[in-house]
Amino acid sequence: MSQSPVPPPNWWNRNWKWFVPVLVVTGLALFAAFFAAIFALVFGVMKSSEPYQTGLSRARADAAVVAALGEPITPGYFVQGSIDGSAASGEASLAIPLKGSRGAATLYVEASKQAGEWHYETLVVALDEGGQRIDLQDGEDAAGEFGN
Repeated sequence: MSQSPVPPPNWWNRNWKWFVPVLVVTGLALFAAFFAAIFALVFGVMKSSEPYQTGLSRARADAAVVAALGEPITPGYFVQGSIDGSAASGEASLAIPLKGSRGAATLYVEASKQAGEWHYETLVVALDEGGQRIDLQDGEDAAGEFGN
C-alpha cells in the first residue's frame, strides 16, 4: 500500500502570518486617512469662509490687538464653532485661536447673512492673559463695513 503524497500548502497557509498584520495596518491607515480628509475638509471650509477671513483680517489690522499679541498674528489650527447657510442667508459662530510673538488670544466672530451680505454681531478678541477684550467693530456702519 502506497501513501499518497502530501499536497504542498496553498498560498494562504504559506503567507497568512504576514498578510493578516499587513491587512490590519492598511485598514487602520485607510480609516485614519478618511477621518483626516474629513477633518481637513471641514476646517478648510470654515477657514475659507467670509466671516473667518474678515475677522482674521480685522484682528491683524487692529493696533490694540497687534500691541497685545505682537506680530505676526497667526490663527490656530482648531477653529471651534459652526457656519450654516446658503448664498442668500446664513449664520456663523466661530472661536478662532490667535497667537502672536507676545501672547495668545481667541477671536470670537458671530455673524448673520441676510440678502447675501454678512452682518457682524460680535467681533471680539479676548486675550488669554489678563482677560482683556478688544472690540473690533468700532467705526462700523449698519452693513458691517468699516466707516469712512
